[in-house]
Amino acid sequence: MHAGVDAAAVWAESGAAALSGRPDGPPLLPPGRAAAAARELAARFAATTGAPLLDGARLLAERAAFTGHGRRGTTSAGGSCRLLPAADGWAAVSCARPDDPALLGALACGDVRDDPWPAVESWLRGHTGAELAERAALLGVAAAPVRPSPARAAPPEPLAPRPVADALVVDFSALWAGPLCAHLLGLAGARVVKVETPARPDGARRGDRGFYDLLHAGHRSVVLDPATRGGRRAMAALVRAADIVIEASRPRALAGFGLDAGAAVAAGTRWVSITAHGRASDRVGFGDDVAAGGGLVCREADLSPLFCGDAIADPLTGLAAAVLAATGPPDGGGVLWDVSMTDVVAATLAPGPPAPSTRAFPHRGGWAFETDSGVVPVAPPVARRPAGPAPASGADTQAVLRELGIPGP
Repeated sequence: MHAGVDAAAVWAESGAAALSGRPDGPPLLPPGRAAAAARELAARFAATTGAPLLDGARLLAERAAFTGHGRRGTTSAGGSCRLLPAADGWAAVSCARPDDPALLGALACGDVRDDPWPAVESWLRGHTGAELAERAALLGVAAAPVRPSPARAAPPEPLAPRPVADALVVDFSALWAGPLCAHLLGLAGARVVKVETPARPDGARRGDRGFYDLLHAGHRSVVLDPATRGGRRAMAALVRAADIVIEASRPRALAGFGLDAGAAVAAGTRWVSITAHGRASDRVGFGDDVAAGGGLVCREADLSPLFCGDAIADPLTGLAAAVLAATGPPDGGGVLWDVSMTDVVAATLAPGPPAPSTRAFPHRGGWAFETDSGVVPVAPPVARRPAGPAPASGADTQAVLRELGIPGP
């Protein structure tokens, strides 16, 4: 823990502790210092870029303030991920995408129809976490064994500050981590262009509209089809024009779009690659299963795990990525930031065996924790007000291409 920072107090203030624990029990204190780290990252970003100072700890629970989700124990706040017993411990398994029930049926070797969970639970009871990880990687399933503070590589360290105001940011990412990074860069004065494809629009568009507006207001929306020669040509031209590129895809997927991160970096681009487990891994993951797999779970008295917060690996990684994106080599050259969500989470946890989580106690009609700073009430999630509506998908395609001198597809 950093000197002078009461990590327990920051957890209580963040809104994330209110989302941790069972729905019929008290909030639980999450382990480690992710909330304190988020507050420090936000302060560093503001100091580096001149952006408005946000409370990074509050960003960890912001989505739940829009959706109204609360703590749900072994089911994630958003409902798409579950903690399930495996043959040698516990595992986190997500079912968030339209294709996931079929993929989970393949994992469990059964016909699951619309409810994959009974088959997945039965399969896990006879298989280890390592077997789950192997099959999940092959099938593209977002799942991970829950390990206490697993050893991970340290996240990359920021370099020299680089200008963000008026920088062109081309954002290929979706959901929360990458869009939060782009949102923060936009608050620092960057021009953000969000790029989607006709076949795979951002899945967050199906979620809470207010939260989507919060992260995308003021950005411009471009839709290009990488299945066509013109679409691939326009994508490549956008990347050549960009000062910063954000993406959250495995390298082979980008290669299918005709995009070359190495060539862009050699030309001076700051390239931010956000993945669940690093660019060298084929495994996929979302904020809840990544956080649990990285060791960020609460523990009951018998040490069984419960979810912490709401997909907490996403906003924590988005903050870390924004800090990195605002820096680069001192000589002004390009850089490839390989941002592993699992490594970002694991870096906030101290090594050691798991222990039961501290329980909040009733306090003035709510809950509170006893911390080194004294009694700290458990704050609810709080939402900022969106600056306006997000653009409709593809609303700015022709205008953006025309302004940048890029031929239309």
